[in-house]
Amino acid sequence: MSDEAPSHAVEGRPAGDLGRRISQRRTALGLSRQETAAQAGMAPAYLQYLEERPGADPGAGTLLRLAGVLRTTVWHLTGGDTELPPGLGRAAWAPRFAELTEAECRALLATHGVGRLAVAADAGPVVLPVNYSVVDGAIVFRTEPGTVLAGADGRQVAFEVDRVDEAFSEGWSVLVRGPARAVTDPDETARLDDQAYSPPWAGGRRELWLRVEPVAVTGRRITV
Repeated sequence: MSDEAPSHAVEGRPAGDLGRRISQRRTALGLSRQETAAQAGMAPAYLQYLEERPGADPGAGTLLRLAGVLRTTVWHLTGGDTELPPGLGRAAWAPRFAELTEAECRALLATHGVGRLAVAADAGPVVLPVNYSVVDGAIVFRTEPGTVLAGADGRQVAFEVDRVDEAFSEGWSVLVRGPARAVTDPDETARLDDQAYSPPWAGGRRELWLRVEPVAVTGRRITV
């Protein structure tokens, strides 16, 4: 397929799996569509086509150029690692390890996303993923009454979020420790409903809010 977009390609949200991955990756890198297209040696309209049209099937050369510009791999862009945990790539030859300041940790936390909550349950320690928001400096997420996550109410917990860049063997992690409590005040619940970053990925009503107040916030970063 040539680097010419069909005339019916219009601006909109990415519709295909490949398009979503391209768009999300360039957004994470702070690249505009025009900048990405220029660096990859293609027309912006063709990149728009790739991002917005389901079933777009670019050639290997196009994928390689895009992967290079987006600092990732063709395997990732095409979804080959969907069912695999991050961190399978090789470590860099000379990585640099640095502790993050609390301000840096809080800035990374505020980008929102999916993290892991560690809580001491009756059967032993449990670690579960949650998609969370940061409101007034606290970690907040929704669950259902009677779940393991709901059992975190009144306990000391640990919350961890991280990012791994397989292509460049880089990454960071942030660890928060502090007490968790269920939000019972109707006004606070309504405010969290209004300010939440996104609904729970697991679906369902999940009307119980939990709030983790950070007492200790630490982090680290690995670069090359």
